[in-house]
Parts: sequence; C-alpha cells; structure tokens
Amino acid sequence: MFFQFWLGLLLVAVGVSATSSKDPRWQQDPPHKRDPTPTTAPAAPTIDKSQFVSTQDGSFHVNNSEFKFIGTNAYWLSALNSDEDIDHVLGNISQFNITVVRTWAFNDVSTIPENGTWFQLVANGTTSVNLNETTGLPKLDRMVAMAEKHGIYLLFSLTNNWNPIASDPIANSTNAIFRRDVLTNNSLPRNTLSNDYGGMDAYVRAFGADTHDAFYTNETIIQAFENYTTQIVQRYVNSTSVLAWEIANDPRCNSSVAANASCNTNTITNWHNRIANLVKSKDPNHLVSSGTQGFQCMDCLKLFDKPLAPPPPGPSAAPNARRSKVVPLTKKALLQERKEAWKLSRALKLRSEPRSAQGVQVRGKWTSTLTRRQDDVGVGSAFDGSSGVDSDDILSIPNISFGSFQLFPDQNQYAPDDPSLSAFNNTLQAGLQWIQKHGESSQRTGKPVALTGFGLVTQDSAPFFVPFNSTVAPFAADQIGNFTTNSSITPFGVTQEQQNDAYTQWLQQGILSGLAGMIQYQWGQGNLTAMNGTAISPVITENGIQPVQDQNGVSPNDGYSSVGVGQVPTEGTLQAAAQQFGPDA
Repeated sequence: MFFQFWLGLLLVAVGVSATSSKDPRWQQDPPHKRDPTPTTAPAAPTIDKSQFVSTQDGSFHVNNSEFKFIGTNAYWLSALNSDEDIDHVLGNISQFNITVVRTWAFNDVSTIPENGTWFQLVANGTTSVNLNETTGLPKLDRMVAMAEKHGIYLLFSLTNNWNPIASDPIANSTNAIFRRDVLTNNSLPRNTLSNDYGGMDAYVRAFGADTHDAFYTNETIIQAFENYTTQIVQRYVNSTSVLAWEIANDPRCNSSVAANASCNTNTITNWHNRIANLVKSKDPNHLVSSGTQGFQCMDCLKLFDKPLAPPPPGPSAAPNARRSKVVPLTKKALLQERKEAWKLSRALKLRSEPRSAQGVQVRGKWTSTLTRRQDDVGVGSAFDGSSGVDSDDILSIPNISFGSFQLFPDQNQYAPDDPSLSAFNNTLQAGLQWIQKHGESSQRTGKPVALTGFGLVTQDSAPFFVPFNSTVAPFAADQIGNFTTNSSITPFGVTQEQQNDAYTQWLQQGILSGLAGMIQYQWGQGNLTAMNGTAISPVITENGIQPVQDQNGVSPNDGYSSVGVGQVPTEGTLQAAAQQFGPDA
C-alpha cells in the first residue's frame, strides 16, 4: 500500500521508528495506553488532570510531558459495520506509531435509514438522538473504549460545513449535473463521502432557513446544535482517550447552501466563541479547537486578536530552539515575502536556461520576463477574508485551546502561481509557505497549532476524487471533467513520486515551523465487513448480482485514500528514504 510507504517516510522524517527516536517527544507510548475502562462509568471522586491532554507554552502536554503527534483521518470510523472492524482498524493504525485519529462525532439524517449508523434525526424543525445500541451513540462509546485499548487519541469533529444534495441552490447552474442527492437512488451508499454525514446544511434545511450562514446566526438552529454538542461532550467528559473537541470541519461562510452576502469573519468568529464557551462549560477536561482550513485576514476587524507586544528581554535561545522572533502578519510583509521568493526562483531559472529563452531582445537589450513584470495580484483568497474565516482571530478566543488548519491544494489556492515554477513546484512551495505561516500564528498567540488534514490526489486516484462540496467524481470514467479544460490531454493529479516528495517536505517544514501535530488525510483500510446500503457495501458484479456479505469491503475513498492504488515501492526505495531522513541523517 502506498499509504504504508509514505507513512514510513513520514515517521523517519520526524525521526520516529519502532525502536528509536532522536526526539522522544515524537515517539512515546500514549500515557492513556492501558486496559480499557468503560467510558460511561461515573466520574471518580478526584480526577488526575495530568492524564488529559493540555496546552502549555505553545505545545501539547500530557502526564507532565510534552506530546507531539502524527495522526491520520478516518471520518468513516463509526460507520463501519461491526465493532470488530473498528477494533481492527484502530489496531492497524497503532502499529504505525500513529497516536491520533481525527473522525466524525456526528451522523445526521433527515429520514431514518434501513441500515447503517446514524446519531441524530434532523427533520421538520426537530431533532432527536439515536440511542440504539447497534446503530446509535452507544456505538461511539465502544469506539472510544477501543481507542483507549490501542493507545490512540480521538480528535472528534462535531459537525461539517459541507453537505451537498441536489435540491441546494447552486450559483452556477451549469454545475447542476455534477450534484445529486447522495441519500437516495444512486450508486453511492450513505456515509461513503465525508460530506454525507449531515452537518450544518442538514440543520439549515430542516429548520427552513434560506442561507448557509443561518447556522451561525439563527438562534433556533444554534440551540439545536448546542443541544447535540452538549450530549456528546458530556458523554465523554471523563475519557482520557479524547484528545479534543473540534467544533466543525472547515467552517466558513460559503457552503452547499448559498450564503448571505452579509456573512463575514466576525460572523464566524462570534459563533466560534459561543460554541467554545459552551463546550468548555460542559467539559472542562478536554481541549477545544476550531477545525477551519486556516484562512487568514490581515485587514478584517478583529474581535479577539490584539496587537503584538514587544517580547521581554531574555537570554539568547539555544541553537536548535524554535525561533522566538514574533512578527505580525501584514499585507505588506506577505507581498514582500512573495516578491523575494519569486525573485529567487526567477534567478534560479535564468541560470538554468539558455539566454535565448530568458526574454525578448529589443534594440540590443533583453526585456523583462513575465515574472519580473508580474502585476500585484493581491494577497489571494486564503488571506483576504473572503471565506469568512480569520483563523488568527479565532485562535485568540480564550476558550479555543489550539489552532488547526488544513492543506488541500487540489481544492484551494494558497498563493498566486509563480510563473518561473512548474505546476508541481508551485503546489509544493505554496504548501511549505502555508505551513510556515501557521507556525508563525502559534508563535504570535502562544498556542499550539496542528495541521489536521493534508492531501494531494495522485493521477491514479483521480477517478475516485470527489471535491468536498460535490457528490460526483469529475474524473471518473462516466463523468465529464469539470476541473480542467482538457482532462483527456492533461491528467489531473500528481504522480506517486511527487506525492511522496510533497508529503515528506511538508512534514519536515511542520517540524521546523514548530507545529504541535500533523494529521494526514486519509487512512485506507481493506478486509472490512460489507453490508448493503452502508458505507462499506458489497461490490456489485458485472451481471448485477450482489455477492454474499463478507469481509471484502474497502474503506471509503474520496480520492485521498491510498488503498489499492498504484504499486508497492521496492524495499530498496524504502531503505533509501530511511537513510536520507532517518534520525542519524
């Protein structure tokens, strides 16, 4: 499996192996790894707070030691068809020294399904929680206990920004053919896609609202979400296998349902403050994070983020210590950084190209190349607040314990392309700079920041790729590609070697930038129990016959899973990577 290969690169990149580590903070048995105890048992008279993950000086701590982690995403974990499968997946994950799994703690439906897991019915302006032992919240209880058994922390997300269905208003009507209802009459079973677990727009539709941002402003909808949130966080208030509560996956103004033009960064920040205060009031033992993509805004009105005070004088830092210099994020500084980076890449390109390719000769003089004449294209959507997200302002909320951001260059642009670089190198550099910027956010606020999801789609995985706000794979054999102008000539995605290169460099940059944790998207798992109408369904044969249910199912794949994709690299390739990135390199 390619996942195993790049994960090997990941572990050696951070100096982790099954037997040794240069930095013990990145390789340790999780402190809660012990015989599992019932997660719903009454609270003990006294609670040892040190057993819960906390924050201190910009880092995670547990049992009075710093805790850095490598993690993976398995949003579908609670949707598996048997407890044995959940246990099997968590056991496999733990064997790779992965200590954090990010997953959904919600599963909203508008009608009760015949098969599969669901946690909450959201319909006709009402909500009700499913307490069935097999399909409801008790299944989540058992998952928490199994995570404790395998020494894994769970990062629970409480809702999702994305939930597209065919009836949603779509700004560009020509895209209507690329959206369908994933709940009925289609070949994708429920819970197959990460955006098919309900979420914000499920509430918006059920309560008759017209815009996505009603989820953040409509008092009735907010209280409905708060009611569900309260039940979840109180249920696991004493569980040491819960790392933190993530308020939402990728919250922002725009989504599947159209947004109101009045939605802005203050809308999203105020909502985060309210929900963070609620969660902390119900569960003081666990950390709280946002879950945004990490978009920033330098010119937006701040509610919590205050101007930086000059650092107090002190002794010089050790040579290998994190940088102590903290600088504010400004438009001028960002544009200057990009200008310098572009000048450097242009100079490198000029040295590698023949003179005839460096410009056009006019009257004996060489004119400027495109890079030098590049107009100011602004800071870009990742920094202008157009998404309604100001991650620095959100991170400054008192009850937000740590920052989180994501990196998906296939679906978001983090910086304008440098004409001197190839498409892949633009992707690589944008990711490196994005990680660096969030490391600086941690330094400015004194709070930890974690990369909670990163991924690149390979050319082999392109047929399975489904964007977060879609229900159709645009590059599947039966679809017309709508992500490139000529997908039959230019394949979508990177090569497997490019993905390995990008992941390794991004992980190394995360360590250099002082990130507290990094979580890949997403884990892939085979040999799972298949059941009709669920996320793990039997494969229908060419003659339309449904095979007998058995353990042949594969976990959901929206283009980022590596199960069954490509060829397994040779042992020599893995050894070469270990020698290059190992602890003694």
